[in-house]
Amino acid sequence: MPSYAIQLAQDLVRCPSVTPAEGGALDLLQEELSKLGFDCTRLPFGEGAARIDNLFARRGTKNPHFAFAGHTDVVPVGDLSQWQHDPFSGTLQDGKLFGRGVADMKGGVAAFVAAVADFIQHTSNVGSISLIITGDEEGDANFGTVKMVEWMEANHQVPDVCVVGEPTNPSQIGDVIKNGRRGSLSCRLQVDGMQGHVAYPHLADNPITRLLAMLAPVNGCKLDGGNDYFEPSAANLTSIDTGNFASNVIPAVVTARFNIRFNTEHKSNDLIAWMEEHFDRIGGQWQATWHLSAQPFVTPVGALTNLMQIAVESVTGQKPILSTNGGTSDARFITMICPVAEFGLVGKTMHQVNEYVDVADIDQLTLVYHEMLVQFFKDDF
Repeated sequence: MPSYAIQLAQDLVRCPSVTPAEGGALDLLQEELSKLGFDCTRLPFGEGAARIDNLFARRGTKNPHFAFAGHTDVVPVGDLSQWQHDPFSGTLQDGKLFGRGVADMKGGVAAFVAAVADFIQHTSNVGSISLIITGDEEGDANFGTVKMVEWMEANHQVPDVCVVGEPTNPSQIGDVIKNGRRGSLSCRLQVDGMQGHVAYPHLADNPITRLLAMLAPVNGCKLDGGNDYFEPSAANLTSIDTGNFASNVIPAVVTARFNIRFNTEHKSNDLIAWMEEHFDRIGGQWQATWHLSAQPFVTPVGALTNLMQIAVESVTGQKPILSTNGGTSDARFITMICPVAEFGLVGKTMHQVNEYVDVADIDQLTLVYHEMLVQFFKDDF
């Protein structure tokens, strides 16, 4: 018979919680956590179609206070005809659990709920455990963890440390702990010129010429040498568009998009000022629209990362490395209130058709999370 963690993961996968739909996933978790003695608070934020439901659950009122964080929303399934099983069936086959979101990250959520259930069954009251569960991680993240963090601060619910259950491992449980993330800054750059015939370029003003010069610093370039925690910041061009299908016409307008993934050597405002100064040097008419989706952060080597590495190694026999690469996560919001790091399942199938995880990995991750709780609630933490 499958373990409690596997059964819960199946039940969560069966909830069609494609962002922004709650899909029954938070209802299910609230019911399970209430049985375990948690005080549950639903935290909806936003209005109308943008309204997002979230769940904060806490067991205990005293310190020390340990938190797990995760999300129950998932990305769309894509081409349904390409799925081997119904993406919301939670099918078990050949030692694998299939379903949309099982890797990212309903399997991780199920693992830390199961770990908590076992821990509190065999441990006397030692402090507090809370769960921070959002329904807005895969979307714009405007009404999820960022708002929950504000509510936690206002209501004196801030934990001492937090572990986010994102799928951090590339190959096997025990590979990687994410103790930071790079920032992400995107830009839409429009350059204006004058349309004309290519045979008479002196009667036109080709904006593409200036655009290419403007894009030189962000065309696959490294912006620094990195530091002790981060690889070099990198900037990459993602599109150029003129809307021009004629080979004999100089376009009037051209737009480009690029993204900068930057480390703690930079601040977003400094990057914007540097780029816009460069645009001005090139000259002409231009407009830049910037979107900052994440600031970089790092949790330095210390009590939390040591605790996590000890727990992982004691269960898997492998000491995970610390890493800050990859995309963004909701840890970028939690870092504002407490030390945070991420550890979860193997993520090689996340967001793919036929997303799956090995059943054994969920059970092993449950043991790792249980050991993290044991290590944290020792007297000498």
